[in-house]
Amino acid sequence: MIGSLTGILSHKAPPQLLIDVGGVGYELEAPMSTIYDLPALGEKVRLLTQQIFKDDGVSLYGFLTDAERALFRLLLKVTGIGGKSALAILSGVEPDAFARLIGNADLTALTRIPGIGKKTAERLVVELKDKLGVIPGGTGLRLSGAARQIPVDPKSEAIEALLALGYRPQEVSKLVEQIKDPNLTTDDIIRRALKSALKSPN
Repeated sequence: MIGSLTGILSHKAPPQLLIDVGGVGYELEAPMSTIYDLPALGEKVRLLTQQIFKDDGVSLYGFLTDAERALFRLLLKVTGIGGKSALAILSGVEPDAFARLIGNADLTALTRIPGIGKKTAERLVVELKDKLGVIPGGTGLRLSGAARQIPVDPKSEAIEALLALGYRPQEVSKLVEQIKDPNLTTDDIIRRALKSALKSPN
């Protein structure tokens, strides 16, 4: 079991990361909460990791904080929640805010997260309401080489990331187009879009 990786951040295409550890490249997926705080490409980074073994292979997920990984692991224990759904939850809402949604049984907000329907939201509340106190602090997608076009501007990169997280194309277009500031970075656009998605009605 791989518990953490320390290496050079060599590629970032949210939610996918590539970490070079002694000449070996590890592909990981990470929530946007981690991606926001990553160093620049070419810089050293340490990520806590979680492996998920599936019939079609192994997926590796990376996190900057204990709280993120602890919540991810907790989510995987909920019936019907897999790695992709857990990643979408962590990307759409911070651990503390998620705990509040669960504590308040806010099904409306929970169902705005991609892949979370009403029944899944209800299971999240029932199965996690008494377990979120264990989170420390109190609180994979693969590129296909030439076949995958690399976005050339922050807005396009943000759209790619939101689609990879499971948001519908029509919803992504609406979320991104309402962000008018031309000086925002990709991470800024994604952050604003995710906050807007959590507040917007379905």
